[in-house]
Amino acid sequence: MLKPLDDTRMLGKFGRTLAGRPGTVVHVAGRAAAHPPDLPANLHVHELLRGTRLSLGRLKAQGRYWQLLRRLRPTVVFVHAPELLPATVLWQLCHPECRFVYDVRENYALNIRTQHVYPAWARSLLAGLVRHLESRAAARAAAVLLAERSYARELPFAAGTLADSFHPFANHQHPTPDNQKLILIIENKYQPPDPGPARYPRRLPAPTEPLRLVYSGTISELNGVWEALRFTEHLRTVWPLVHLTIIGACQQPELLVRLRAAVAAAGGRVTLIGGLELIPHVRVLAEIRRSHLGLLPYRPHPSTARCIPTKLFEYLGEALPLVLPPNPLWMELTEPAGAGLVFDFQQPHYLPATALAAALQTRSYYPLGVPPTVFWRQEAEKLNWLMDSIR
Repeated sequence: MLKPLDDTRMLGKFGRTLAGRPGTVVHVAGRAAAHPPDLPANLHVHELLRGTRLSLGRLKAQGRYWQLLRRLRPTVVFVHAPELLPATVLWQLCHPECRFVYDVRENYALNIRTQHVYPAWARSLLAGLVRHLESRAAARAAAVLLAERSYARELPFAAGTLADSFHPFANHQHPTPDNQKLILIIENKYQPPDPGPARYPRRLPAPTEPLRLVYSGTISELNGVWEALRFTEHLRTVWPLVHLTIIGACQQPELLVRLRAAVAAAGGRVTLIGGLELIPHVRVLAEIRRSHLGLLPYRPHPSTARCIPTKLFEYLGEALPLVLPPNPLWMELTEPAGAGLVFDFQQPHYLPATALAAALQTRSYYPLGVPPTVFWRQEAEKLNWLMDSIR
């Protein structure tokens, strides 16, 4: 899927980091979205697609992308969406001096097979097609970037020298022989647009005061939107002024209809910001900063169990107290920071609301501050090292 122009990883992290390199001009192309107002003069955006992700305009987007390559003649291309791989590989074949890097943001084949977004008869066919496309492209790429550490084990085309394992970017030397593929883990860590207030250690307000909960990011059943509503209603029995804000985009129109009905039935106790339209990240961040508690009620699923959600880095980076499921990988980040409460959102009967409220309200969150490992800074160093290594 084409990424929106204001995508936090493509524009906010990769784009801005690369634009900070001397003598570098960066062009970002993707789906129509609001243009951030503070882009540096050497960072430009180009619209490839306007409309929904399933529109016929996606075919025209391929032509716009090809014309953009012809006009700009880039030295290095970063591909953040697998559907742009065929045109990129063709361009590289025609222009061998151009290098391209494939940024693997999801295990797309696994997601297609297991998330039930596509008809059952088409899942294996589509998953195999995407995996074949990625494998062929990765063989020609100058490097393959992995947004999750688990992808190094899951993806057959990610076989090569895992540069992240010995931090080669510290000495800016190319670590791999010419016949090996460079694999680099660049996680979706948090890059705040501004420093923000230092708010730690943090405590929740008393149960007699308002409590603002936030569920941000992709709105889906897999990501636990119904569990967020259930958790809020349960807590409200003893915390009457609790309010839930759901902010993000929903890619399933039928789910959005049901969700809007549930929000209306909540009588003002739940706010939905977004839906089919994309929400600027600055607005999402503003909602995170005004909230007391972040919810990560993900359902157990093979496509998310070994991945760290971007929102987890964002909540940690903003020192937002949070409630998360018992995922050992996520707990490795949150428990040392004292970031929140581990809670099984899938249990058929929640613990009494009085005990839940007490467990939340009596804790001190982030007693030692925000762990520096959740921020983008070190990932930016890797990206700059990569650019130096593939010149």
